[in-house]
Amino acid sequence: MAEKLKRRIQEIQAKLKTQPERAKVSITAESRVVNGDAWLSEIKVRDHILTGDLPENFAGTDRGPKPTEYVLVGLATCHEVTYRVVAESLGIPLDGVSVTLTGVSDARGFIGLDDRFRPGFLEVRGTVSLDTPASSAEVERLRQMVEKHCPVLDDLRAPVPVTMEVEVVNARSAKKATAAGG
Repeated sequence: MAEKLKRRIQEIQAKLKTQPERAKVSITAESRVVNGDAWLSEIKVRDHILTGDLPENFAGTDRGPKPTEYVLVGLATCHEVTYRVVAESLGIPLDGVSVTLTGVSDARGFIGLDDRFRPGFLEVRGTVSLDTPASSAEVERLRQMVEKHCPVLDDLRAPVPVTMEVEVVNARSAKKATAAGG
C-alpha cells in the first residue's frame, strides 16, 4: 500500500510540474432541506450524499452531524491524510496516524443572544497520534511540513475570500431576484 501511495504521489507531482494548469481544482458542495424538516439537510459533494442535522437538544432529530462537526471532520481527516502523504514523500516510516479534535463554541453567538461571542468555534484543540519508529527530529520535520501543507488547516488559519449570493425564487409568483453580500 505504501509503495502504491508513493508512486501515485510521484505521478501527480510529475504531472503538475509539466501541466501546472491542471493544479487548480474546483469543488462544489450543495445542501438542501429534506422534506420541509427545518434542520435535516441532504448534502451532495461529487457522487456522495451526506446528512446534516442538529442535535435533539437544539430541536433537531440528530440524524447526522451538525455543520460545525463537519468542519472538525474535514480538519481531522485532512490532517490525517496529509500526515500519510507527507511521511511517504519524506521517506519517514508511518505505521498509523489518528487525529482527535475538540471544538469549543458558545451557542449565544449563533443564536444572536450575545454579539460578544463568535457564532463559530472559539477554539479547536487536537492531538495527532503517530505510530512510527521515526526519530524525534523526523517527527518534528513531519509535523512542520503537515502544518504547512494541510489544506483544511490552511483554510481555517488564513482568511479565505468567500462570496455568497442569495437567490430568491418564489414559485408562486415566478419572480426571481438576486442579492449579493460579502
